[in-house]
Amino acid sequence: MGILSHMADLLARWRGSRGLPFALLFKKFKSILERNNRILELMADMGDKLGGEYVFDRQYIVDACEQLDDHVFKLISDMSVLGQRKNVELFLAFERIQHQLQEEIAGRHHFEGGRLVLPFRDIGPDAEDEVGGKLAQLGDLSNRLHLGTPDGFAITTAAFFAFMTRNGLLAQAQRGMQNWDGTDKGLRELSELMQRGIHDAPLPWGLVAQINAMVDVLGMRRKQPLRLALRSSAWGEDGDASFAGQYATELNVPPDRVVEAYKNVIASVYSVEAWRYRLDRGFRETEVAMAVGCQLMADSRASGVLYTCALHAGDNCEAMVVSAAWGGGAAVVGGETATDTFLLERTPPYRIITREIAHKARRMVPAPKGGMTWEDVPPDMQDAPCLTDAQLEQLARAGMSLERYHKRPQDVEWTFDAEGELHVLQSRPLCTTAEAGLCVPVQDATSRAEVILSGRGMVAQRGVAVGRVVLVDHATDLDAFPDGGILVSKYTSPRYARVMRRAQGIITDVGSPTGHMATIAREQRVPAVVNTEVATELLRDGEEITLDATQNVVYRGRIAELDRFERTETDVFEESYEYRLLRRLLKRISPLNLVDPHSDDFKPRACRTYHDITRYIHEKAVETLVDLSQRHEALHHAPARRLLDGPPLGLTVIDAGGGTECLPEEAGLVTGQVCSVPLRAFLDGLTESGMWDTAPVPVDLGSFMSSFTRTFSASQASPREVGRNLAVVLREYMNVNMRLGYHFNIIDAYIGNTINDNYIYFRFLGGVTELVRRSRRARFVAEVLERFDFRVEVHGDLVVGRIKKLSEPRMLLRMRMLGGLVGYARQLDARMHSDEQVADHVRTFMEAISNVVATHHDDPTKRTGGGHAVTTAHSGT
Repeated sequence: MGILSHMADLLARWRGSRGLPFALLFKKFKSILERNNRILELMADMGDKLGGEYVFDRQYIVDACEQLDDHVFKLISDMSVLGQRKNVELFLAFERIQHQLQEEIAGRHHFEGGRLVLPFRDIGPDAEDEVGGKLAQLGDLSNRLHLGTPDGFAITTAAFFAFMTRNGLLAQAQRGMQNWDGTDKGLRELSELMQRGIHDAPLPWGLVAQINAMVDVLGMRRKQPLRLALRSSAWGEDGDASFAGQYATELNVPPDRVVEAYKNVIASVYSVEAWRYRLDRGFRETEVAMAVGCQLMADSRASGVLYTCALHAGDNCEAMVVSAAWGGGAAVVGGETATDTFLLERTPPYRIITREIAHKARRMVPAPKGGMTWEDVPPDMQDAPCLTDAQLEQLARAGMSLERYHKRPQDVEWTFDAEGELHVLQSRPLCTTAEAGLCVPVQDATSRAEVILSGRGMVAQRGVAVGRVVLVDHATDLDAFPDGGILVSKYTSPRYARVMRRAQGIITDVGSPTGHMATIAREQRVPAVVNTEVATELLRDGEEITLDATQNVVYRGRIAELDRFERTETDVFEESYEYRLLRRLLKRISPLNLVDPHSDDFKPRACRTYHDITRYIHEKAVETLVDLSQRHEALHHAPARRLLDGPPLGLTVIDAGGGTECLPEEAGLVTGQVCSVPLRAFLDGLTESGMWDTAPVPVDLGSFMSSFTRTFSASQASPREVGRNLAVVLREYMNVNMRLGYHFNIIDAYIGNTINDNYIYFRFLGGVTELVRRSRRARFVAEVLERFDFRVEVHGDLVVGRIKKLSEPRMLLRMRMLGGLVGYARQLDARMHSDEQVADHVRTFMEAISNVVATHHDDPTKRTGGGHAVTTAHSGT
């Protein structure tokens, strides 16, 4: 069925669903939760396949994508019925993403936006398909790590495909490979044919115009004559396959030769050497794509290469090596000149272990008319070191920053210009072996180490992380998260995606390995352990630890041998076509762009991946259920009974299915007949805490009259509904609307045995006194909620708290607390005579509620310190 006909069918069902019982609509909500979890499980399984421990074929990829297509489509359909909306934008987003996945599986590539040129400053973290591996790395260096790189722009892979397709060259290459006889001679002939065709074919005039415009912009920023470097950046380059030296680099190019130099780089894709390299590694012709970086030439005084992990450091396990020469770096990487060699420690202050100063008689410099040439080095410099100690330390800091960011040892090309400024030209993974410098067996090192945690929680992403603990909660400024820290938090949160590249590892008290954050951790290959229950209690902010997420152990201090083994272990990733295809597909599936539900961008048209669609629907399904439970027309088939015992709430309970155990003829019910898990916990908390106070509180008449009208209108209740307290329940769900005195409560909760489904929404508003006293009570409520880890918004006398994705025992603990809180705060505004009383009442409440919530080890009343109310909205968990 096509999407349009499906939407027409949904519309007919919406029109007929207005009289549906709430229980049937709730089944759609449960279906959404189930599909949400199944989609996250599928994404987790696909992410695990990239870990190198599983063998899979193309059929697995096709089957997994088909299952995702089916579940995401039905997820949108369920949401359309639940919310009685057409959700056209969600269906269009689904159709767009599904088309991209199908095209990728078929070997055809899609580029959103189709930009032909892109300034380096606009290269984002997800631009690898658009600008190739090397330039994506450079974009990260400049825009995220703020390391110096020469300014420039990218001529994108979309430009490559536009040029090659228009001139029939891609089809020519594919036909040539189909007819190739497998001999070296045949490959040489095909190579010559392709390179000649590229040089003879015209570039699209629009591409030429954009290249020239970007060159003019670079020229306007430079006082001296403009000289440029054009560097290759193909798909896969500087990744697991380095392609080192396989593609052309054009140096010292004048502006009028940029187009010609661009063609030279493109033509190098089809050199015999590059073609053979791809064939040996199983690359298919459909995977060939070349972007080209056009950069300002640095005025190089000294250049070279840094290995952040020395491959042969003798008995030294923690060393990096620098090779350096005067002039340009092409001579160093090409092995055409003698170099100074420095061995440095890998930890600050990066002490120099050894230095070997070579006799450097010549250096590579720019030629007057373009290209590079050799010149003699002045005699007084030939035997002098070409780097100072300060420059070596600066280079080491940059190298370790790159290694922490990419979580692998790096091979870094760099240059210092005439002004002494460091420019990083390129950074790629360094191929190492487990034996390189590993002087102490891992087992011996870990046997002597102090274990802080072992076997607690679940591994979401394997790996080893060494760094300092950074304790994070929902109020933490993530922009200040330090590079190389290990994020430790009570809860998982998709907003941690912002620091994934900077974090060495992640440890949480609660959470699920199939949750949103775990999916992002797998995507970014960040070692992560969730649901430890005690991490925030045992780990101190700032202390150095080693997280071994392969064995699920946290050690105190830095276990250098374990870190070394992880960094130098032979890469287990299978660099096969299927692996690369799955990795490309997951870029359309797993990344999460819709992180903050409060953002203006949290909309269907902003969904770029299946993960985005799933996240959006999960959030909106909860909102829709809250709304539905308050629409009485959705409940007209459900029995309504008065709660006869307990505090005098005046509560009417509507059982929408499995929420009570009453005989059909019974008009009322007692607490013992309540089967709804959240409502029973709420009532238990209200009763057992003894918080319900029936004694009257004196209120001055002026305060009462000044606030009565405002409070009444804020309730958003019609006159016939004032005073009617209503609970809509099922076995695992409740929605309670209560007016107690002159304040109003809404509590919406789903609590079951699936962590990803659980949530509580709490809303508190109003009072009988003037705004100052009501605001004090709101601050009290907010502080209590924060002590129990709710995300809180406070606006005057309005408090909204949200919490989700905790285990059933933890959620029930918080529901019992809310029962006590509602009773305690019922007339509290009239007692709030000063700001100082807010803290006093928080202490009193926390002491009083401790006996009610202490049935579970997660007891916030036993924690040291306390929370504080916040005045702005926080993103959801």
